[in-house]
Amino acid sequence: MKKTFQLNIEGKNRDRVLDAVKHEIRKYVKRERRRELPAGADFWDFDCRFGLAQDKAEVVHFATLTGLIDGVAKDGGAQFYVEILAKPGHRTARPAGARGAAASAASAESAANFLDEDGS
Repeated sequence: MKKTFQLNIEGKNRDRVLDAVKHEIRKYVKRERRRELPAGADFWDFDCRFGLAQDKAEVVHFATLTGLIDGVAKDGGAQFYVEILAKPGHRTARPAGARGAAASAASAESAANFLDEDGS
C-alpha cells in the first residue's frame, strides 16, 4: 500500500475521515496477514514509511504508525503519506539467559528489599 491520505475533505467530518483512514490501514494489514506464508517464513513483517509527502517519507516501525497519524491530525496537517509493504519474516531466538537473568536478578533484589523492610 502506497497512498497519500487527505484529511480535509469537503462535506466530511475530519475525525470520521481520520477513523476511516486508520480502518483502511488495519484492513490492509489484516488482509496481508491472511495470505499464505512462503516456505520457511514464520510471519508477515511490514516495511513502513511515513511522512507528510511521498518524497519526505522516512522509515518507521509498524507499531508507531497510529501514533504518527494521530500526531499529524493533532497538528492540523492536511495530508500524509503511508507506505506499507509486506515481507516474509523469520523469528530469531533470544540469546540464552539474556532476558531470564535480568528478570531473576530483579526478582531476587525485590525479595531482599521486602524482607529488609519487614524486619524479619
